[in-house]
Amino acid sequence: MLLLITGLSLFFGTHLLREFGFREGLLLRLGASRYRILYSLVALTGLALVVAGKAGSAFVMVWQPSYELRFVTHFFMLPASILVVAGNLPTSYLRKHLRHPMLLGTMLWGASHLWANGDLASMLLFGSFTVWALIKFISLNAAAQPVTKTASFTWDVFAVIIGFTLYALITIYHGQLFGIGLSFE
Repeated sequence: MLLLITGLSLFFGTHLLREFGFREGLLLRLGASRYRILYSLVALTGLALVVAGKAGSAFVMVWQPSYELRFVTHFFMLPASILVVAGNLPTSYLRKHLRHPMLLGTMLWGASHLWANGDLASMLLFGSFTVWALIKFISLNAAAQPVTKTASFTWDVFAVIIGFTLYALITIYHGQLFGIGLSFE
């Protein structure tokens, strides 16, 4: 569990530098190139520790999710997938109006997985991603300038198609990827 917590701390520590007020000082001290390299190395190390820590954590049940209500997770994962994809495409209407669709998708992903997983390691993992995405969403929206780029409906169509494909592939291969198979029974 210590490995998971260390990884989450490194990963989210780097991703919250702006909110903690450290980003600008580090950029000035290190320069943009060294800052990006160091940021990337720490964040990737954190992510690797998260994966290893989650895989190696003891299973400690905190609460028992309802098997009959697992469809809630499936229901929210489709829009979560579409939003994550939309956040990585050029200006779409989703991106223009939601501003940070990837963060919204991450919140849906984390919250829906909290609903389906009652063990301590999963609660740490999915809960921290949900809280981080909420903090970033609020922070970035408070400082955001209005989007002036022209939105293209084409990118929204791509977001839906790619997001649905991503959702389908993750659903089909969830067991092989994450060790827990999914069922729609």
